[in-house]
Order: sequence, then C-alpha cells, then structure tokens
Amino acid sequence: MSQNPIKVIGICCSPRVNGNTEILVREALAGAKEAGAIAEMITLRDKDIKGCDGCRGCDKTGKCHIKDDMVAIYPKLIEADGLIFGTPVYFWSVTGQAKVFMDRLVCLHRKNLLRNKVGGVIAVASSSGHAGVRDLYYSFFSATKIIIGDFVQGFSKDKGQIKKDRWAVAASHELGRKIVGIAQGRMKYPEDYSQSLADMVKEKYGIASEPMMGRFEAEAPILVHVVKK
Repeated sequence: MSQNPIKVIGICCSPRVNGNTEILVREALAGAKEAGAIAEMITLRDKDIKGCDGCRGCDKTGKCHIKDDMVAIYPKLIEADGLIFGTPVYFWSVTGQAKVFMDRLVCLHRKNLLRNKVGGVIAVASSSGHAGVRDLYYSFFSATKIIIGDFVQGFSKDKGQIKKDRWAVAASHELGRKIVGIAQGRMKYPEDYSQSLADMVKEKYGIASEPMMGRFEAEAPILVHVVKK
C-alpha cells in the first residue's frame, strides 16, 4: 500500500447511468477527497468484463488469462488503499455486474494483493435486501483479508430519488472519509495470518478443510481443554 497520499477507488456496479447508486458512490469519493485522498470512480456498466471460467491458472500465476477490461482495472486496484463497492439491490443481493467483478478478483486474492486494503459498501434498494449485499461483501472481505470500513444503506427507487435520502447521502460522504482514516491508521492483518485458516491448517497440520478429504479420519492434533467450574 502506498505511503502518501491515500488512494481510494469507488466501484459502481449499477447498470444504470447516473443512477442512485452512482450518486452515493460519488458522494463517498467526495468525502475521501475531502479527507485528502486521491479518488477515482470505476463504473461497470460500460465495461466488457467476462465471468471467471474456473481455469484455476491464477492459483499458480496470480494472473487472469482473460483479456478484457479487467486488464486495465487490476493495476488500479493493486495501487489502491481503499475500495468502495456500490450496488443496487437485485433480488436481495448484488447485481450480476457486481458478482462477476468480485469473482474476477480471485487472481489478486491468490497473491494476497487485496490484503489490508480498506473496504466500504453502499447498497441501494426501494425497500429491503440491503443485508444480503452487506453479508456477501463482508464475506468477500473476510476471505480476501480486506479490512471492513463500514456499510451504507440507501432507500430509493426512481432515478435520482436517493438525493432525498438525507441520511444515505451524509453517511456515504462520511464513509469516504472513514475509509481514508482507517487506511492512514495502517491497520493490518498479522503477517503470520495472511492465509485463510483453511490453507494455514492444511499446511501446518496436514488437514484439509473439505469434509471428503479426511478431516474426520483421526483425532485432532490439538484438543480444546474445557476448564470445569
């Protein structure tokens, strides 16, 4: 991660031009700029981004073989200190564009290139479904070792209506500032825990996490001792 200035990338996953999600992501980036960061918006609606084909080549290389608009986006994400993901709620979850983009980040994850970046989430829905977006992104953050910044939920349906959601606008602005503040604080995962627990336990103890690969075949090498009261 860069020392100074902080770099924040906003990823707008809405297919709609200048829609409610984009308005809030831009507000978050304005907050990041106010806090002294260099901020940039990436919109997915105008990008050619293909789905991950599961070739698993990036397990070894850390690079994706698919040549599309992600090629130009990867360096920006690597250089960034903070990532703010914004999506409207589609069937209680993220847009298709958001999920395809997330899946294509596996190559960066394989080389721990997302670790210790700060992540924020903005979700916009007419009535409900925000929790599904939050839970998906927080799970993604946990897997990739992205530090959780915060989550903003906005309520709107018609284009531009989000401007009337005063809390969402203010919270998005402060989310941008908070992402910068956390990045400046240099919070990070310990080097010894840069891997997932699944990978670490497999390497350290020779026990795979998959139930069908022998994890129940013998007594665990470490037993938890329960202290009786």
